[in-house]
Amino acid sequence: MAPRKDRVSYFFDADVGSVYYGPNHPMKPHRLCMAHSLILGYGLHEKLEVYRPHKAYPQEFAQFHSTDYVEFLHRITPEMTDYYKDQLVRYNMGEDCPVFDGLIDFCKIYTGGTIDGAVRLNHGLCDIAINWSGGLHHAKKQEASGFCYINDLVLGILELLKYHARVLYIDIDIHHGDGVEEAFYMTDRVMTVSFHKYGDYFFPGTGDVKDIGERDGKFYAVNVPFKDGIDDAGFHKLFKPVMTKVMEIFQPGAVVLQCGADSLAGDRLGCFNLSIDGHAECVKFMKKFAVPLLVTGGGGYTKQNVARAWTYETAVLLDAQLPNELPVTEYYEYFRPDYLLKPPVNTLIDNGNAKSYLQAIKNTIMENLRAIVHAPSVQMHEVPPDSYIPEVDQDDLTSPDERFSQFQKDKMVARDDEYYEDEYDQDHDTEEPRRHA
Repeated sequence: MAPRKDRVSYFFDADVGSVYYGPNHPMKPHRLCMAHSLILGYGLHEKLEVYRPHKAYPQEFAQFHSTDYVEFLHRITPEMTDYYKDQLVRYNMGEDCPVFDGLIDFCKIYTGGTIDGAVRLNHGLCDIAINWSGGLHHAKKQEASGFCYINDLVLGILELLKYHARVLYIDIDIHHGDGVEEAFYMTDRVMTVSFHKYGDYFFPGTGDVKDIGERDGKFYAVNVPFKDGIDDAGFHKLFKPVMTKVMEIFQPGAVVLQCGADSLAGDRLGCFNLSIDGHAECVKFMKKFAVPLLVTGGGGYTKQNVARAWTYETAVLLDAQLPNELPVTEYYEYFRPDYLLKPPVNTLIDNGNAKSYLQAIKNTIMENLRAIVHAPSVQMHEVPPDSYIPEVDQDDLTSPDERFSQFQKDKMVARDDEYYEDEYDQDHDTEEPRRHA
């Protein structure tokens, strides 16, 4: 009997890719539309359960973030910045985290996708959930940081903890996953493992191998600090044995994998030499453990490489093979001159990670993991309700057109085994050839 295929839920809303951080800002949410276009161009959507995420509510944000910060994000607009100069400083909003048009809706969409993915995993409705718009790992409880405003990862993990005694968080962004680590630094129910660049005043400046958690969380924060120029072989010399040992000891009920693509070679803000294959190998490796898996995006500032990586990693999660020649899409010219999914890697940065350095880091981490005697247990009480969605009396809405939101209309989503020939196909015959978008 052939092994059962994983059920993969995929969350996307085109509105998330239309926001603009401002001129010369490296964060370009448009990369999400480029990735989605490639995913459609390769026909991967036919193997996915595709959903538009709900827009997260203030009450959901406040499960982690302070109420005053959440209220400020809902209130601030570019036109009002002169009136809120003190608050902008207090909440760390400015050059790195600017106020732009559509900011709060952007936060609602990317956070909604991560929460929705966690809810579907909790209820066994899928095996893998993908939200490439999520993964904004720097946001803190009461401030923005590193292009991040709401920490969707923390909120997704909190959702998973309602059903799972232990949740594992893995971060392969070039920047340390400081916001997520800080949120769970004193608990043994969440283990955070971050593989990142450390030193030379590189942002955010945290993530030393010596940072291991405190109180109940001691040894449950794992930091793998690399120097400039790490390549595929060096990265996996640590990633695979560390993650094998973590899975053996911690035995998580669910895994959250942040796939920031700024760790790829040639990234505008990065200094690593990872290939798309090397980056995706982390995804492939974690998928083999067959634990409920929530996959998000993160950093990544060379747009075409971000789109390539997340498209290929979507295929990896589907066990799908893709030709190296890119399909023709509306963004085809962005990928010139080679128009390839995996172009040759230009390793312009010298590798500063000596074998002796990598071995010393590995030894330290393995010694810390051995200090964990066994996977922590927790007495599970009555399961809290799913993420907060207010009750709305549809009769109170004035316009009949508003009686059903777009999210509600999207609740019934065509799966790959539910494609029909057209609106006249009354018998829903799926044997006819499918029409591609």
